[in-house]
Amino acid sequence: MPRFNPLVETLAAPPIPSVFAWADAYDGRGGAMIDFSQAVPGYPPHPDMLRLLGEYAASRAYTGYGPIEGEAVLRKAYADHLSESYGAALAAGNVHITAGCNQAFICAAMAVAGAGDAVLMTDPYYFNQETTLAMLGIKTRFAACDPKNGFLPDLAALAAGVTPDVRAIALVSPNNPTGAVYPPDMLGAIYDLCVARGIWLILDETYRDFLPAGAGRPHDLFGRKGWEDTLIGLYSFSKSFCIPGHRLGAITAGNAVVTQVAKIMDNLQICPPRSAQAAVATAIPLLAEWREENRREIARRVEALRATMAAAPDWRVGAVGAYFAFIGHPFAGTPSAAVAERLAKEAGILCLPGSYFGPGQEGYLRFAFANADVETIGKLGARLAGFSMDGA
Repeated sequence: MPRFNPLVETLAAPPIPSVFAWADAYDGRGGAMIDFSQAVPGYPPHPDMLRLLGEYAASRAYTGYGPIEGEAVLRKAYADHLSESYGAALAAGNVHITAGCNQAFICAAMAVAGAGDAVLMTDPYYFNQETTLAMLGIKTRFAACDPKNGFLPDLAALAAGVTPDVRAIALVSPNNPTGAVYPPDMLGAIYDLCVARGIWLILDETYRDFLPAGAGRPHDLFGRKGWEDTLIGLYSFSKSFCIPGHRLGAITAGNAVVTQVAKIMDNLQICPPRSAQAAVATAIPLLAEWREENRREIARRVEALRATMAAAPDWRVGAVGAYFAFIGHPFAGTPSAAVAERLAKEAGILCLPGSYFGPGQEGYLRFAFANADVETIGKLGARLAGFSMDGA
């Protein structure tokens, strides 16, 4: 038979469906399944969000092709929101709307690197970003994050990882999978490293709307002179507005980057989903207080996770924040996939193995706890305390 592209054929199958299969084997002995598997909001969209989506979807105005860079109304609304959030002057021309943040990442990667080039990532890493680079023929370099330092990046390790073929450093903050929030001064130092080495900083801030109270601005990078020549910001509307199925993300960058991304998008999708863009443009100012309450709710879930883990002292919280906790399991030498599978089938706790986020993460599991309310999270400690791998 004809051959497949080896860069795609050698990729592992998407991991989430296999994890859901573990859940199907759970007999309910410990109570309802606690689903920590996927980073989705555990509460519904606001009724006004649903109303707007319905109204714009029913409008003939959005049935044709739209601008490649995204609807002007959303680009401006999001630029205004960014300007307020970062205290920087950002314009619609700095925004390119995409069909989700995964697409934003592939566009950013293709704009700055080609086959044979390399991108430096942290270890652990978000698996979709690593596989995206692999199927493009872009090499990956990794800088390990020390668990003893809460899985924060190490500047010296990143500097050592910038080999001559590296075209960009790719970061996620708040981090997926660990939940670690990178402090503004750390992001500033990494930005300075990128400037000094003449490479790009691709910063995925999908979960920035869920920083803890009093955290302040995530960073000051958009206010720095010449930021357009170094920084490419990524974002997802899925989490804040609870609409992952509508696939909307954004790139924030200089005009030159937006121009390159438009070339890529014209071949990938032509334009992002149009009616959802119009709905979100209206919802950004309309639902500001609702989004703030959601931030407070996620913060309550963070505290609930910390508290309930105290009931399972053999387990350890490597890092926690925004949507995620990276949890160290007590079964040394046991593959994380084996632990996760048994947890799902016997304890009714569905999570992702640490190995999905790097081969050195076998001692960890990712808990996407934003999908569960405080009461549900409160049941976790007892289930973990009673869990054993005996007979595995």
